[in-house]
Amino acid sequence: MPDTLNQAPSHTDGQAPSQALSQAPRQTAGQPEGQPEGAAPGQAPDARFAPIDAESRRTFTEQGYLLIRNALDEPARTRIEAAVDRVHDAEGRAGRLGPNGAMHVLGAVFRDEAFGELLDLPTTFPHLWGHLGWNIYVHHSHIDVNPPALEPPAPVWAWHQDGYRQNADLDMEPRPMFSIKVAYVLSDLSEEGRGGTLVLPGSQYSNTLDRTEPGPDGVYPRPPGTVEITANPGDAFLFDRRLWHSRSPNQSTVTRKMVFLCYTYRWIRWRDDVAVDRRGPWWRSLSPLRRQLLGDGDEAASHFGFTLESGVWDDGIPLRAELKRRGLLDRSRHYLR
Repeated sequence: MPDTLNQAPSHTDGQAPSQALSQAPRQTAGQPEGQPEGAAPGQAPDARFAPIDAESRRTFTEQGYLLIRNALDEPARTRIEAAVDRVHDAEGRAGRLGPNGAMHVLGAVFRDEAFGELLDLPTTFPHLWGHLGWNIYVHHSHIDVNPPALEPPAPVWAWHQDGYRQNADLDMEPRPMFSIKVAYVLSDLSEEGRGGTLVLPGSQYSNTLDRTEPGPDGVYPRPPGTVEITANPGDAFLFDRRLWHSRSPNQSTVTRKMVFLCYTYRWIRWRDDVAVDRRGPWWRSLSPLRRQLLGDGDEAASHFGFTLESGVWDDGIPLRAELKRRGLLDRSRHYLR
């Protein structure tokens, strides 16, 4: 079942509905819930800090994922794909590719400077702080390159929730969301069978998923209600880490290229092994916000959102400072206080 419903609504005026659905959403449109619309007086508008609209919030909360059309315009998509190709070439020279050239590389945001623009991309970033709050960073990122399969993959039950021990150490139902992953689609995945991500809408509120019975060929049928996310080059989708999801085989002639960034709370440890040169020119060239999103913090207490000296919320944390300056802190949402 292809995904055609969970699209961020577009509010582009003067276009037919079919055209509007193909546009990246204007993040300032719609009805922001209990938050000011646009910038505070005297503050320049910035789409990265526009409240998400009510319909997008409702869809993500109910279904556990949201498709954002045209998250990357074509120049940006081309830049990101070129960066993916550079990493792929480097991995090939190092002998670390799969037998058909497949690649799964962790720590993506540190592999090429071009990926930095994804950290606070205006079309997706409002959904991250809008659902998680200001005390966040990217603790896990990866690049996937999946050429057409040389042969059918061995049958395996691949459905899972992200989070590893977060799904075992916490005895509660449902477990907390903790993180949201954003997937940037660089290839044409507009048809099923091209390795699209499989999701089970609404399953983020269930800690378990019944395994289907394999057929005579050993292949597990998809759980009832499964959606294969189909997307165009430049689209993105985000999903709650608890959403039950799975990879699917690439049975087409198209090479699947995607970049994933996972945002979580700064008091949760890194998932990827990364080495950050905080004295190098690249790090110094980053904005304070992007340094936060790459794990920076003045002191250990900062990662918990406060300062040891004051014992209260740290207004020096770049994202909190920016939201506060724009009047976007919201006591009605615990994570935006």
